[in-house]
Amino acid sequence: MPQESDMLLQVRQLRVCFRLDKNTTFEALKGISFDVPRNATVALVGESGSGKSVSSLAVMGLLPPENTLIDPASSIVFGGRDLLRLAPGARRAICGKEISMIFQEPMSSLNPVLTVGFQIGEVLRQHMGMNARQARARTLELLREVGIPDPSRKIDAYPSQMSGGQQQRVMIAMAIACEPKLLIADEPTTALDVTIQKQIMELIARLQKKHQMSVLFITHDLALVGEIAERVIVMRHGVVREEGPARQVFEAPSDSYTKALLHCRPRLDARPLRLPVIDDYIGASAEPGVARERTRGYLPGDREVLVVDKLSKSFFLREGLFGKREFKAVKDVSFRLVRGKTLGVVGESGSGKSTLGLTLLRLHRASGGRAMFEGKDLLAMPEREYQPYKRRLQIVFQNPYASLNPRFTVGQILLEPMRIHRIGAGDGERSALARQLLDKVGLPAQAMQRYPHEFSGGQRQRIAIARCLTMKPEILVCDESVSALDVSVQAQVLNLLQDLQDELGMSYIFISHDLSVVKYMADQVMVMHQGSVVEMADSDELYRNPQHAYTRTLLGAIPRGL
Repeated sequence: MPQESDMLLQVRQLRVCFRLDKNTTFEALKGISFDVPRNATVALVGESGSGKSVSSLAVMGLLPPENTLIDPASSIVFGGRDLLRLAPGARRAICGKEISMIFQEPMSSLNPVLTVGFQIGEVLRQHMGMNARQARARTLELLREVGIPDPSRKIDAYPSQMSGGQQQRVMIAMAIACEPKLLIADEPTTALDVTIQKQIMELIARLQKKHQMSVLFITHDLALVGEIAERVIVMRHGVVREEGPARQVFEAPSDSYTKALLHCRPRLDARPLRLPVIDDYIGASAEPGVARERTRGYLPGDREVLVVDKLSKSFFLREGLFGKREFKAVKDVSFRLVRGKTLGVVGESGSGKSTLGLTLLRLHRASGGRAMFEGKDLLAMPEREYQPYKRRLQIVFQNPYASLNPRFTVGQILLEPMRIHRIGAGDGERSALARQLLDKVGLPAQAMQRYPHEFSGGQRQRIAIARCLTMKPEILVCDESVSALDVSVQAQVLNLLQDLQDELGMSYIFISHDLSVVKYMADQVMVMHQGSVVEMADSDELYRNPQHAYTRTLLGAIPRGL
């Protein structure tokens, strides 16, 4: 254990409450303490609501002062100075220069109407006193350092003109611009492709060593931090549950919650009938027993429900005043889906996998190909003929908060599609069915009167699944439906999807960039790259013996911890 003199950041008895109204407060942090040594990486791990992001915002001084109460006995000592007792101007001089932060979502943190060069240069002008020419030269150096291609052109680009991985690299360039002593990385890889995630993790590790920084890395994924952190702090409900060297936490966790986080994530070497969840560990007298494994794969006697032949989708982009350019998002994709089983579709962002799912459901108009369902081509039908098929093919989108109407109660969200498709004899029967579906997805009947914003991310995804089930679909497209969820909530939703498939015999097209999740869910896996299928095989065979170099790259990028 490092000595106290080696500590760059010392947080002691940090207690933070938020004032909800005149008489109500919520205690987000309940007297936590932790240290960040000099020139080291410490991971702060926990689910949403654990208090890990509140801890980082408290260090940065970014909590809203009008409704935040910090206990006077708390202290945040950085380089020998207690940040909580500094004047606002003195604290601002430290936070941004000596302490900097990479935020979770770059598109909500970068100004969409300013070029990335201007935004990085602003940090240099504000904290380093550089003039415009000096700031631009230094910005070019930073863009090169974080691996932005063609930096002399990208410096004048807007955030919307860059990919998600490039946007995150811009955020990192901004964070290291003043060569801080402490870099806080708050969920910097959430929802990124595994290959981009690996690049960002390697970049942060490389910059940490080069600049001799300390890094406080915040995430909900324990497997991810095993590749970067020397020490791990596990948080839940505003308290520290476990702390220690990363290897010790991974190999011999002492806290039941830590054990649960380690086991919730699907593994590549096993496929249990159900994934462990937090409740299997918290409060239990013993760990869950070893579950019997689920077998996967297509069998010769399986009945086909959907046969797709040479499906294509092109978009036309404007060039100049009168010209246009064709962009082929999906190129001659063929596959078959069998009843009661799952086809996994994997690939990086831009591979065409989501466009494929949207085109199959006619949310995009296909440019070519066929999708045969019960002997009829879904893509060639007139709209009136296709109408009865809409209820038989449904989709669960990635972001339930964006796909659920915020002005509707859950009851209205579930009743609306049943009214449109005339399911049930009346609203009384429909309401009874809605309550049954809520029970099926693990939500109480009282949820009918509540609005989407009153639920957690995992609960909202359950509502989205219940809405699909009102149609009694035969095919369900899951488009990145668990990618942004905590690993424990993800396990609950995956178990739910598996239970529903076993009970109702639905077929899934499961689209994801997370190969561990796809391994657990899929019977057959189709790998897409730049709009084309590069490899397709039964799940076990593809993971055991990948044939294409791109598939091997994706598998090699999966975080495996220590």
